[in-house]
Order: sequence, then structure tokens, then C-alpha cells
Amino acid sequence: MKILWAPWRMKYIRRFEDSPEDNGCIFCKGVQQNKDRENLILYRGKNCFIILNKYPYNTGHLMIAPYRHIGELEKLSEEELNELMRLTVLSVKILKREYRPSGLNIGANIGRAAGAGIEDHVHLHIVPRWVGDTNFMPVISQTKIMPELPHETYDRLKKYFRGE
Repeated sequence: MKILWAPWRMKYIRRFEDSPEDNGCIFCKGVQQNKDRENLILYRGKNCFIILNKYPYNTGHLMIAPYRHIGELEKLSEEELNELMRLTVLSVKILKREYRPSGLNIGANIGRAAGAGIEDHVHLHIVPRWVGDTNFMPVISQTKIMPELPHETYDRLKKYFRGE
């Protein structure tokens, strides 16, 4: 078995351990404010919203979360689950139209051991992928190449969510 070391990820992982628990949930804080561009919130539905990931794996990395602060997928209401999936499909269509990815990763990290950075507020990730989007830079120079700033991504995608 080969092992690739990625020590730069520890800063991301530890940011939750080093901060006091009473800092609140980033999802809940973001939707309570009227600063959608600053908080990277692309769309607000009835039960769920779409937000760009502040720490993206790739350009266009979206997350879809219910407004309700809940950490378990199975405890979402039928209405929340339906909207979560509807917004997932909408996001896929928009990402395909604007970024033309070769593929997409869609998933949820439930619990800290599964990689959940925000483990008490369930959310889905949608990560656009392109053939050849991984390269030697993260391994050799501890550098992830992101071709677009998050607010530029926000501006490119926001226009599609306005008419939803």
C-alpha cells in the first residue's frame, strides 16, 4: 500500500478543535445574516440552502444544507429530504452548464470520523471534477492550485440561482 502524506490538511482539521464550542454553527450563522455574497450563500429555498464551500476541494465545490440545525440525515423531514435532493439536482445542472466538469462527487460526511468538519449540521457536498484535475503540486509543494477565487465562483453561479 502506498501512502501519500498531506500534512497541510491538519490546519483544516484542527480549526474545529482549537475553537471554543460556543462559536456556533457556520451554517446557522450564515443564513441568519443578510450577507449572502460574503457568506457565499447562493440560494435560499424553503427548507434548505446552497452555499459555496469556503475550503473547497475544487472550484465550484457546493454544499446543500437544511436550515434546521440537525446532525443526522435520518432525522430530516420528508420535506427537507425532498428539497435537499431537488437542490442537489439543480446544482448539478448549473455546475455542468457553467463549468462543464468531467464528473462530480456528491456525498455527505456523517460524523467526525467520516470527515465531517461540521458534524452537527448535516449537509451534502457537490464537487466538480475534471480529468487531470489532480496533479503533483499538492504532493510535491504542499500547494493546491485553485484557478478561481470563491467570490468569483459565487458571481459566476449566482445568476443561475436567481430564477430558480
